[in-house]
Amino acid sequence: MQCLWHRGEPATVREVLQDLTSSRSLAYTTVMTVMDNLHRKGQLQRQMEGRAWRYTPVRSRAEHSAALLQEVLGDARDRDEVLMHFVADLDSATMLQLRSAVDAARRADVQP
Repeated sequence: MQCLWHRGEPATVREVLQDLTSSRSLAYTTVMTVMDNLHRKGQLQRQMEGRAWRYTPVRSRAEHSAALLQEVLGDARDRDEVLMHFVADLDSATMLQLRSAVDAARRADVQP
């Protein structure tokens, strides 16, 4: 996913493999299997180009991260407690960003 987000355009398994092998040795079939699994799980969409699939993330990195946070909150027994611990660990700059995001979301929700 990181590789595809970084590229910012659809990529084949071979292109992703080339990007990944600069830092480690991987087999083509390993990358193909992971990308196919991500496609089956709805994380990637793909389109046939010639004889190869071109993969694109379904969501941006930010949208994906937000969905993970929603999943964690959805799985929590006590959502309020989880949120309190989360907020308590934020530094002041991040706290201001969170307040700004909440205010923006409220304004967007109120507008017709």
